Amino acid sequence: MVTSAEAPTVAAALRILSFMAAQQGPVAAATLARSLDLPRSSVYRLLSTLAEQGFVLHFPEARRYGLGIAAFELSSGYVRQEPVTRLGRPVLATLVDRVGESAHLAVLVGREVVYLVEERAPRRPALVTDVGVRLPSHLTASGRALLAALPREQVRALFPDASAFTRRGVTTQTHAGLRAELVRTRARGYAVEDGEITPGFSSVAVAVTDHAGWPVTSLAVTFEGTAVTDERRVELAEAVQRHAEELRRRLFGG
Repeated sequence: MVTSAEAPTVAAALRILSFMAAQQGPVAAATLARSLDLPRSSVYRLLSTLAEQGFVLHFPEARRYGLGIAAFELSSGYVRQEPVTRLGRPVLATLVDRVGESAHLAVLVGREVVYLVEERAPRRPALVTDVGVRLPSHLTASGRALLAALPREQVRALFPDASAFTRRGVTTQTHAGLRAELVRTRARGYAVEDGEITPGFSSVAVAVTDHAGWPVTSLAVTFEGTAVTDERRVELAEAVQRHAEELRRRLFGG
């Protein structure tokens, strides 16, 4: 049991681990102290303890610290327990009840999105977004929402040339076109797709990001495009935004 006297130390250790997890590589102790506004002596002491427990690795030649195998084991446990699916399913069900349209959760895997959960609304047709289905991320609202939350350099690495946009022998987009679409997505706060996957059907989607701003999953609603007014589309997008924020709170707090 953690005592009240120990709580600040535990909080500082967790802040160190969280900061390190958000970096691209190992960091210096001085960087940790400065960025987290902690005494350097405390940072060294905490790093030593975290290293003893396997949560931190010391790279002596570089004078830097990185995450250790114990941190990886925690992340593996996180994946095994499927928190996105478990916490996302009731949020998705509530969204479907409120808007009367089908919805789904998806994650980015390479250049594709993989659908984790689908909740079909009553009297709505079946969609192609069954659980486990993979689709090109640049053609879907879910994928565009996730890509828009990534650094531009990461998007460029995923789509380095025209071959990355080829599907079934057809070039579906260009990098300039994708870049423009992601700019629009960031500006409006949600992604859209109109008939690019299934003719006659449209989607709006919002990315759920972690504390570092990294996209973890996307929440989307799909509907018959010709049966929905522009005003209704905005209402659906706002509902998706609210429920995406609720899922973010469930996953990460705050």
